Formats: sequence, C-alpha cells, structure tokens
Amino acid sequence: MPMIQYIHKRISADKLRLIEQANDIIDIFKAQGYQLTLRQLYYQFVSRDLIPNNQKSYNRLGNVISDGRMLGLIDWEDISDRLREIRSVGDWESPASAMRSMAHWFRIDLWEGQEYRPEVWVEKDALAEVVERAAHALRVSVMVCRGYMSQSAMWEAGHDRYKEWVDQGVTPVVIHLGDHDPSGIDMTRDIKDRLEMFADGEVEVRRIALNMDQVEQYNPPPNPAKITDSRAEGYIAIHGDESWELDALEPRVLSKLIQDEILSVRDERKWKRKVREENEHKANLELLSDNYEAVLKYAQKV
Repeated sequence: MPMIQYIHKRISADKLRLIEQANDIIDIFKAQGYQLTLRQLYYQFVSRDLIPNNQKSYNRLGNVISDGRMLGLIDWEDISDRLREIRSVGDWESPASAMRSMAHWFRIDLWEGQEYRPEVWVEKDALAEVVERAAHALRVSVMVCRGYMSQSAMWEAGHDRYKEWVDQGVTPVVIHLGDHDPSGIDMTRDIKDRLEMFADGEVEVRRIALNMDQVEQYNPPPNPAKITDSRAEGYIAIHGDESWELDALEPRVLSKLIQDEILSVRDERKWKRKVREENEHKANLELLSDNYEAVLKYAQKV
C-alpha cells in the first residue's frame, strides 16, 4: 500500500475531510476487488450527497485527491487512469516456464457451437476494467466504443465477425451499456441499424444499462440534459430535462447486469462439454512443461 509523501504543505480541514471520505469509499470498493477512476469516485461522492453534482465540484475533488496522494494520505494504487497505461512486452525465464505459462493461459473457444454469440459494448472507456472483468470471466469480448462507433470499427464488427456468425446460423448478440442522455440512448439504435446492414442479417442489440427502470431503482445523481445535443428535443419529450451517466452505477451492479445477460443466452450443456475439452488440453500442456527436459531429449533423438 504505497502511501508515499512527495510534498509538505498545510491543507484545510474541509479538504482533509474529503480525503477521509474518499479513503472510506475506496476501501468499500477495494473490498469488492474494484479499483476506481476519479470519475467513479466523484459519482460515489455525489450519490452520498457529500458534494454537489457539477463541474466545479468534480474539478475541486480532483485537486483534493491529487493533493492527498502527494501528501501521502491516499494510496497511489487506489485511483486508476485507464486511458494512460503502459503496454509491456512479455518474456519468460526459459522454454519450460513459457510452457507453464501457456498451460495456465491456454483457451479454446467455449462459445463454439452455441446458438448465440454475445459481445459487450460499452460507451465509456473509464468503465472498461469493470466491464472486461465481468465479461471476460464468461469468455465474452468487450468493445469500448468511446461514444459513437467509427464507420471502420462498425464495418469490421458487422462484416468481419457477425456476418460469419450469421452465415453459420449463429445469432450475434450485442450487450450495450451507455449513458441515459440524448446521444447515449440513440447510440443503441445506431449500433443495431449499422450492424444489421454490414452483417447482412439480424443482430440482436440488447441495451441493459443505463435504462429508466435502473434510474428509478438505484437513484443515480442526475445531470441536466444536454440541450446542445441535436437529439435533445426528442429525448426531453420522452424522459424530461434530466440525464444520467453510466459511471454512477456501482461496479457490482454493472457486473451483475452484464453476467446475467450473458448467461441468459448460454447453453450450459454445450458449455460444460467445451470446458471439459479445454481442461484436457491444459492438463496435457502441464504434463509437457513438467517433463520438458525429458521431452526435449527424446525429440533430439528422433
């Protein structure tokens, strides 16, 4: 837990209180295995009525959190910046260690032979870690859209992946998560329209969040609807003049929504058969890694 102090300065009592509250919230989510972004931490403050929901409050909280880390009052590993992460190159100590690693990471396509093939698409990059953790546990891929999808990315999904699945008699299922605001709602429609065109067949697009029933159930903090958005008039006519961000839902809620939807399309009998097949392959790889030297000597003699 690296609480490392790099600066020395006095801060006010109200800023110290914000730091204490931040650490309390962080501890709650760490106990669940989640690392928060600043944006997610901000919404936890807002949902607890600790600060108002506006840009000024967000900026102030960011400054206080930065000071708290520099002063050694907040663990440096407790806040994540998921837009700026280093991508390293892997290496191994020996061929045997590479084989042991392969035995651990070896995967087959467990969705092969299923009637449905899901992917999870999320509007916001800041939620990628939460969404990937839930989806990858069930061997489902994740697409981080960063707003409206580009034509290139949409064509590659529809033509290169989904069209092949449709031709094989498999129904692609896009599980979509986005903000409840004029553009966030429209993105679900846009995804379905363009994917079906490029896939040349039906693609199920299921919007599982953020929906009005979840707004009513979890009561996330509202924002004013973005009246400058070209879709605002239609949105306001249906939903009123408030909008809500997906980030405001707790990670455990998002995780459950995603996994429940994935499991609703999975044939368990076929899944278990593929799991047994994968485990057999992994066992063989482990056997090879454990006996690497003997296998190498035998191969050199042949």
